[in-house]
Amino acid sequence: MAELSLSVERFPIAGTFTIARGSKTEAVVVEARITAGGITGRGECVPYARYGETVEGVVAAIEQLRADLADGLSREMLQHRLPAGAARNAVDCALWDLEAKSSGMGCAELAGLPALRPVVTAFTLSLDTPEAMARAAAAATDRPLLKLKLGAPGDRERLAAVREAAPDKRLIVDANEGWKAADLPTLLDACATVGVELVEQPLPADDDRRLARIDRQVPICADESVHDRAGLAALRERYDAINVKLDKAGGLTEALALAEAAHGLGFGVMVGCMLASSLAMAPALLVAQKAKWVDLDGPLLLARDRLPGLHYDGATVSPPDPLLWG
Repeated sequence: MAELSLSVERFPIAGTFTIARGSKTEAVVVEARITAGGITGRGECVPYARYGETVEGVVAAIEQLRADLADGLSREMLQHRLPAGAARNAVDCALWDLEAKSSGMGCAELAGLPALRPVVTAFTLSLDTPEAMARAAAAATDRPLLKLKLGAPGDRERLAAVREAAPDKRLIVDANEGWKAADLPTLLDACATVGVELVEQPLPADDDRRLARIDRQVPICADESVHDRAGLAALRERYDAINVKLDKAGGLTEALALAEAAHGLGFGVMVGCMLASSLAMAPALLVAQKAKWVDLDGPLLLARDRLPGLHYDGATVSPPDPLLWG
C-alpha cells in the first residue's frame, strides 16, 4: 500500500528571470512523495500558467490519485489516469524513484539505458537590454552554450551585442512565441549572421503553420507546439527539432517515448526544463543522454537549491546521487 504526500515549495530566483511573457522572482513547485514499504520516491513539477495550470489545480489532480496509489497504481496505468502535464509528471517521476530505490536498480538501468554520463547544459540569459545581455554573456566565462531569451523589440540588437561580447560561445535562441511572422525572415537572418545554431518557438503555437513555408538558415525547434507524441508527426514540415520537457510530456515515461519517436521521424532533440530545483532536473538527465541540445540549468538560476542537489562543474552537470533521485 502506497501513501501519497504533497508539498508546495518556493525557491527564490537569483535576481529576476524575464522572458517574452513576463518576469518572475521565484520558482513555485509541487513535490509529490510516494511511500511504500518504508521507501519514498519523489517527483517535482512546475504548474505553468501558459498551459492553463495552477498550483491548486495540480495539487487537486494529484490528490485524486490517492486511492489509486494505495491500490498499487503503476506508471503504465498512470498514463491513462491523468493527461500530459505537470501533475502527471510529479507522480510519474516519484514512481520511477520509488521503483529504483525499492529494487536497488538505478532508473537508467530500469529504463534500459547505459550508465548515465555527465552532460553540458546551456546557460540561460534572461531577456533584457542589449547592453545587459552582453554583460551577462561576457560574465558567463565557464558556459560554452548560451541560451538567449528573446521575443521583444530590439532582438537584432541583442543578438549583435551578445555575439560581440561572447565571440566564442555557442548560441541558441528562445523567442517564447514572441516574434511576428512578418519579421521572421529578418530575425532568422540576424540569427544566422551571428551563428545561432537553434531557434526555439519563434511564432505562437496556434500560428506555426506558417513555418512550413519559410526558408530558414537556422533550424527551428518546437517548444510550446509539442507536448507529447500526439500530433508529433504533423509538426515535421514546420520544425527541425523539438524540445522535450517532462512537465509538458507528463513525466519521464512519456518523455523517453517522445524523444525516441522524434529521433525516428528525423527531428533533432533538445531536452529542456521549467525553472525548478535539482529534483526536477534529475529525471530529465535520462532523456539528455541522447539529446543534441541540453538545457537543464534551472538550479543555476536559483538563489538556493535542494540539498543534496545536482553537481554542476561550470556547465557540466553530473548524474544525480540516489539520495536526490533515481
